[in-house]
Amino acid sequence: MSQTDPQHPSTDTAAPLVHPTELSTRPVRNTAAVIEYAEPHFRQARDQGLIDVYGRSAKGRTILLERGDYAGKAVVDFVRCSYLGLDNHPDVIAGAVAAIEQYGSLHWSCARTRLNFGLIGDLEKDLSDLFDARVIAYSSVLAANMGALPLIASGHLTGGRKPLMVFDRLAHATLTFHKSVVAEETQVVTIPHNGLDELERLCQQHDVVAYICDGVYSMGGAAPVDALRDVQARYGLFLYIDDAHGISLFGHQGQGYARSRLSGEVGDRTIIAASLGKGFGASGGLIMLGTAHQESLFRNFAVAHAFSASPNLAAVGAALGSSRLHRTSEPDARRRKLWDNVRLFDSILPTAQTDEQLPIRVVEIGDEQEAVSAGRVLLEAGFYVSVIFFPTVARGKAGLRICITASHSDDEVRQVASAVAEILNRSSAY
Repeated sequence: MSQTDPQHPSTDTAAPLVHPTELSTRPVRNTAAVIEYAEPHFRQARDQGLIDVYGRSAKGRTILLERGDYAGKAVVDFVRCSYLGLDNHPDVIAGAVAAIEQYGSLHWSCARTRLNFGLIGDLEKDLSDLFDARVIAYSSVLAANMGALPLIASGHLTGGRKPLMVFDRLAHATLTFHKSVVAEETQVVTIPHNGLDELERLCQQHDVVAYICDGVYSMGGAAPVDALRDVQARYGLFLYIDDAHGISLFGHQGQGYARSRLSGEVGDRTIIAASLGKGFGASGGLIMLGTAHQESLFRNFAVAHAFSASPNLAAVGAALGSSRLHRTSEPDARRRKLWDNVRLFDSILPTAQTDEQLPIRVVEIGDEQEAVSAGRVLLEAGFYVSVIFFPTVARGKAGLRICITASHSDDEVRQVASAVAEILNRSSAY
């Protein structure tokens, strides 16, 4: 499935390598062009009840819609990224409630360099033990990335030498959004998706290189972490991996797709960002660091730490509840169910991700209006899936994104896969 960098909306196919010498002449953002092309499709999707949807959780993956034409309708949700279904888990909910009751407050409105709830310190210590790294928790992965990328670009994590910052073309928008800020510190390059040959060439040409990518990509697929570690071993490559969609699904105690592929300590040349609100089932984000020096820099100078507040206490309590669950056998059972559901879906509806042990499946339709229409048909049938179009994916590559979870029943997986297959068969008949 093709995806595009929303900062370069004219790029509909694999982006050419951007050499550092071109940096001063190429615009980093083109928001006006993004809006001009995409606004009609957002309007259509909103009119069809497919975005800006409001509802409440019910049993399993069912949600009850509360506004608009579908108010009162129960639909099975394939949009949420709670891959293990922990966002509904009673222990996670109880943890959130207990934190509020214990501290009698939700939020302290001051920077974290000034004052913190004791419970956020408990969470970071707990997560550091769980993931075998130095963990700092944030209100979101976006906030974590916002603080991390300028620090990496400054050279303070690479021996005082500013690295060439190399972004994977399909890196998530919460990474690529910061290119303009990073470009004020050092040179920025974008390379083709998983472009190991281009990355190695750049490592040969530059003393210090940092590579920014996802662990598991939001539109399917994953980074070649083992191969990246090999490049790191040979050239000293600095790795920054946003593993928001991989956490809890792989490795010992759910360390995640990226962390589980690191042997031993994280080290001083790798940083992993992750979500507490997807597979982990709570709310917020985190950074996994390898050294005390890195931790000190982040706590003093990362924007979301030095100039903003910590996650609210409900989020902290929920994360502590999930962390306790991750030390039991229950997540293992949920992972087995998740992969059973993925295989069941693949047996009915082949996609570009078929046979990948990852929870995201993307069905490409092409035309944006046809994709919106397909989403509406599924919603009327009782299934809510994500309709994706530019700038999330390239122009003319619109489709459906289906997030499979451990909480979906066999019948729900079978029915949604069959419903999408029927839509595709009907479309191909014309």
